[in-house]
Amino acid sequence: MNLRVSVVVPVYNEGEAIVPVLDRIFDSVESDCDIFVVVDSEDDSTMPVLRRYAERQPHLHPTVNTYGRGPANAIRFGIDAVNSSIVVVTMADGSDDPKQIDALARLVDRGVVVAAASRYTAGGQQVGGPLVKGALSRWAGLTLNSLARVGTHDPTNSFKAYSVEFVREVGIHSRNGFEIGLELTAKARRLRRPVAEIPTIWLDRTAGMSNFDLKGGIPHYLRWYRFAFGPQLSISELHAAAAAISLQDPKKEERHD
Repeated sequence: MNLRVSVVVPVYNEGEAIVPVLDRIFDSVESDCDIFVVVDSEDDSTMPVLRRYAERQPHLHPTVNTYGRGPANAIRFGIDAVNSSIVVVTMADGSDDPKQIDALARLVDRGVVVAAASRYTAGGQQVGGPLVKGALSRWAGLTLNSLARVGTHDPTNSFKAYSVEFVREVGIHSRNGFEIGLELTAKARRLRRPVAEIPTIWLDRTAGMSNFDLKGGIPHYLRWYRFAFGPQLSISELHAAAAAISLQDPKKEERHD
């Protein structure tokens, strides 16, 4: 029997460029799959393209995020909207390999709460992309895996599958950028919940521009990087600690460093 998996894709003004990405996902995934493409407003250039696509593909769900602008809120909204026990987050730029969605979902079905597609484990690779961003991401992954034992060499990669029950249990406190993947990996580690990975080959986008803000995103990533280190927490202790983190102002932390 096929798994049932929901795929969440945060989008910002991709327009027609979203079509080949959706085609590849629907062509590649063998599980029963619904795709929730999440935009911040009806005015997004992707929305009319999505509505036309959905007319011939009922498993596509054009979704307008009401939690606030930005990818973190779009991902939060998408996960809350899904109708399955497994969710996979993937990007709209075509950099992720949709053929691996099934493998990631099967890991969650077998009991892990976070299944990561890893560029930095054996057999993985990153092709293209900004050098500084790649170097920082690799360093974070290698140190978190070896020192904090988070269960993956690539906790910052957004291409991950999650147990929806786990995500709703721990909550998502990020409100900026793409740090949700790191946040949920760090929370799994502090609860001592299982995390697993498979190697992936990440290809830089060939059209359009990335919306990732390296300078603005680093302070937010650092909060969850530090959080991954520490003793096991109960779920109530985790909620209290994560809430305290979410109240911090990364800009102030950056100025005080």
